[in-house]
Amino acid sequence: MKSAFACLALLSLSTASALEGEISAAAYPSLQEAVAANAGRMIFVPAGDHLIHGKIRLRGDRCGLYGPGRILSDNPQQCIIEIEGAADAEIRGLTLGRVQGRQESTQEGLLALGCDSLVIEGLRVENNRSPAASIALRDCKATRISHCRIRNYMRVTVDDRSASPNYGYAFACTDGTGISVRSSSGTWIEGCHIVEQTLLPTPEIKAAHRLGHFVKKNAKRGLLISEKTWQEGYTNNWQQGSGILVTSPEQTRQTRILNNHIENAAQGIDLHCDEVLVSGNLVINSFMGMKAMHGSRNVQICNNQFIRNSLWSIGLMPGAAAHPAAQGKAANADGGSLIANNLIVDFGRGDAAWIWGVENSPFKFDNGQEADDPPLRDVLIIGNQVTQQAEARYKYAVILAGGPTGPQDLEFVGNRLPPGSLGVSNRPLPQGKATEP
Repeated sequence: MKSAFACLALLSLSTASALEGEISAAAYPSLQEAVAANAGRMIFVPAGDHLIHGKIRLRGDRCGLYGPGRILSDNPQQCIIEIEGAADAEIRGLTLGRVQGRQESTQEGLLALGCDSLVIEGLRVENNRSPAASIALRDCKATRISHCRIRNYMRVTVDDRSASPNYGYAFACTDGTGISVRSSSGTWIEGCHIVEQTLLPTPEIKAAHRLGHFVKKNAKRGLLISEKTWQEGYTNNWQQGSGILVTSPEQTRQTRILNNHIENAAQGIDLHCDEVLVSGNLVINSFMGMKAMHGSRNVQICNNQFIRNSLWSIGLMPGAAAHPAAQGKAANADGGSLIANNLIVDFGRGDAAWIWGVENSPFKFDNGQEADDPPLRDVLIIGNQVTQQAEARYKYAVILAGGPTGPQDLEFVGNRLPPGSLGVSNRPLPQGKATEP
């Protein structure tokens, strides 16, 4: 068992070398060899750059890496670190990146597969430019990701949806995600700083890469695509990816997303999961602040700030993965959620506002993507405030969809919702309890 002093050293990572009795990568010809020789052990990575040619594969319970070192990969076809099937593994204090000229990748920075009680703390991931995430969890339990910094994770690529009957095309886009969680439970993401500084949604970047233009088109239009989009061969949702993505409907649950800073993402927080607490986050200049859909239930969205969003700040809606109960299978429906005490600042003034125009709203409660999607139900919207430093750049503060799959049993209480150019809401707010300034 480590002494209290040793545990403190692991946390602070302030030592220049490994403590007496600890394993240091400096004692081996390469970091890969240090890992291969010490399965199931914590290994100190000293300061300086550590070049790797293939992914670092960590295996065995209580394995891990810690220290002030920077691990640089020259192989864009592989992730940088992969942890699989480990319990109580730890990654602390490292910096992960890719060498100049090979920063565009298709792979993750850190990939964890089937781990239990994993701790990722104080990790920096820089210039892992990939549609895959800088930090990714799959089939994990009780993971804590805390105080990590992710910078410049997007790249120009092609989003190919031609195999889907709902879409039937591929288009040029920017894509990338800071933290991705799939098929996992009990995840805790807190105090992280996720920022894109390079691929911002400017007209110049759009023109240079023909973003949004189709590069492949099937003979038949997809079911969810408008005739206008199909004929023009252009879609305006060419910013793909998220600051934080938590997905796998009906599998992923009990997630905490607390006190994170997300800036210049496409979508700030994207949820397709159940039993989620989203609190204390700053989401800045993402075209979409956050959304919960595809059967997201019991989502608590409280005490966040959404600043300079362009399409919406908070959106709840069914999606194609939502479905009614059938043949002994329980329904996957959206709702049972709480939206409370959030502050929405300068909506419509983000860098992507020129793409989306002024027909958007800080709050959006939409209908289903498909005819059999169960409607969004039972949402309490209480104590939220929309604030603008100048004239509102929206038609309505709230958009409520109609139709058979439109939202039902919503209740607005004690919100401050300055009207847009056409009013507070496109439909009467349920029970008429919303207040205006």
